[in-house]
Amino acid sequence: MKQNKEKFDFKAFGQAIKAARKAKGISRNQLADTLNIAPRYIASIENSGQHPSLQILYELVTLLDVSVDQFFFPEREQEK
Repeated sequence: MKQNKEKFDFKAFGQAIKAARKAKGISRNQLADTLNIAPRYIASIENSGQHPSLQILYELVTLLDVSVDQFFFPEREQEK
């Protein structure tokens, strides 16, 4: 039996990463160097909603202080 898998849309996450990166004054190249990945990979995450690997997702949210709760649990109210 084939299961219906719901795919997560990473576009909002990519936009949040881009906004956080810019707010911290970090260029795409600087971020890519820090994470030891290609700048075009960052661009794909930010602009196209490419699914980052779990390791890159963790490093991005940790480095840029981005909460993932709003993306994975949108129905829950944000707690401050």
